[in-house]
Amino acid sequence: MKIYRFYLSLLAILLVFLTGVGFGQPSLTFPEASPKAAVTQTVGLTEITITYHQPAVKGRTIWGDLVPYNKVWRAGANENTTFHFSDPVMINGKELAAGTYGFHIIPSEMEWTLIFSTIYTAWGSYSYDEKEDALRLKVKPATGDFKERLTYYFEDATDSTVNAVMQWEKVKISFPIKVDFHTVVLKNIRNELRSMPRFFWQGWNQAAEYCTQENINQQQAMEWIDRSIAMNENYTNLSVKAGLLKNMGQSAEASRLLNKAIGLATESELNNLGYQYLNNGNTAKAVDIFKMNITRHPESWNVYDSLGETYAKQGDKKQAVKNYTKAMEMVKDEKQKERIKEVLSGLK
Repeated sequence: MKIYRFYLSLLAILLVFLTGVGFGQPSLTFPEASPKAAVTQTVGLTEITITYHQPAVKGRTIWGDLVPYNKVWRAGANENTTFHFSDPVMINGKELAAGTYGFHIIPSEMEWTLIFSTIYTAWGSYSYDEKEDALRLKVKPATGDFKERLTYYFEDATDSTVNAVMQWEKVKISFPIKVDFHTVVLKNIRNELRSMPRFFWQGWNQAAEYCTQENINQQQAMEWIDRSIAMNENYTNLSVKAGLLKNMGQSAEASRLLNKAIGLATESELNNLGYQYLNNGNTAKAVDIFKMNITRHPESWNVYDSLGETYAKQGDKKQAVKNYTKAMEMVKDEKQKERIKEVLSGLK
């Protein structure tokens, strides 16, 4: 009886296997007629990704024929062409929330309607429903270089804007995408300050420094820089606070704090500060800073080299030669020595 049951079970397994072979055979893989493609552009901190399939012209008439006018088109091939935005954006001046959208187009001879649908998992535009639109906008098609396969790409990117482009056959359309750059960056800063950077003075300093450079979010930036200073008072965070105070119109307090910061500065920090003044055209202040660095670090060839460069830009060849000569006498690196020799040769 046990043997009989065993054979029945074996027979059932064989029947399942043979049925699978006969009716559920795995398919071989071949290239798609319209291969999948994707393109991503980062604008500030915002990622924008277009995912689509690329149909080919293959000698056919595309516009008004293969792609009929005045009917919703999938803007590609196969399943939905999609746009993904990691943050809210403005498209042609209209707001669109962060997320993924199915992209459709209604082409016509004179003007095209671009559609961002909340449904992005459909096959083509066959189930498209206007009630599911998140955004519609109008664009005028332009003539472009011939493209055998439909292609999406980005151009003219800045910190806050980029143009999205679709090109196929000899037709090209584009539309601007804009990001609220500072809002996105500040949101990211606040999120990151809840993680590991919150335990170190550098994170709070970097957050305040960004606001100082961009002259935004000043009250919170002051809270951030004070927290950095409380953790570790140093030249870097004191100078950032001085810059913030200057932006807020408190020039006297800013000057006092910058002098305090300079008192804590290392040779490298003083050197960088001197070059900031030099690059901004304030050579007199640069001379003062580099002289201070020489007083504090007379053993460093680099401080004489920097002062010599500043005098050269002032047109004071005598003092430039004097300081460059001192630097050359002290420097041990042969490449630096040769560089200073060339400079001196040009000054004499």
